[in-house]
Amino acid sequence: MTQTADKYRAPALEKGLDIIELLADYGDGLAQGDIARALDRSQSEIYRMLTTLVRRGYVVRSPGDDLYTLSLKMFALSQRHPPIGRLLETAAPQMRMLTRKAWQSCHLGMESNGDVVIVASAESPGNWGLALRVGTVIGLGNTGTGRVLAAFRPEDELSDLVAQHRLAVGEPPIDAFELRDHIARIRELGYERMASATAVGVTNLSYPVLNQDGRAIAVLTCPFLERIDDMKPPSQDEVHRMCKALAEDLTAFYCGTGDRTLFEGLEP
Repeated sequence: MTQTADKYRAPALEKGLDIIELLADYGDGLAQGDIARALDRSQSEIYRMLTTLVRRGYVVRSPGDDLYTLSLKMFALSQRHPPIGRLLETAAPQMRMLTRKAWQSCHLGMESNGDVVIVASAESPGNWGLALRVGTVIGLGNTGTGRVLAAFRPEDELSDLVAQHRLAVGEPPIDAFELRDHIARIRELGYERMASATAVGVTNLSYPVLNQDGRAIAVLTCPFLERIDDMKPPSQDEVHRMCKALAEDLTAFYCGTGDRTLFEGLEP
């Protein structure tokens, strides 16, 4: 830890957060002594923190067996700022900034009852580009967005997704074995870079936005168009790095991890 970070530490707050994070893994609750041992803290300091957390309503103490459990207060607070809505609000200006740097369009896709839906879109600042309208339903097996959404989810959810999926306009029937090959490759690479299966001359660059369990809640995609005139915008490799960095920043924002500044390091 840097000296600056150490200077601004708040030990009492950190102890309280340690307790909350620990109790989140124990739905049946823990005794005070168990909490102290798990966090390698003294009984007295844990008691003071637990007393405060109980008083503020974040932790509940069972009168019968003296076990401490999390209350629903944090859940109630989180509902004031729905995570998906906050993600979209945060992503929109960053996507516009990306398009200005990359001279390419980009969009964000999510899954809804088996459909792959575009939920945010930003157009290229140039005279031309390929941008999908918000609300557009696209393919699962023949698009970078769909393949990445499928790749980063548990096996049981993957089976349900394929079963629920309704073919989009122009989408061919899904070949399960071919889709599995794509998924294995995407999981290894961490992203998809593919020639578009719906338009000639387009390369889809697709990157997952992950939750705490490593499940893709959204996919950032750039339909990359290569110019052949005298303008020299960023190359495909440079745009790849920009999109990958933005998707990682959105993941960190959604999960509440790390201290990265959104869009930091996206210069080509």
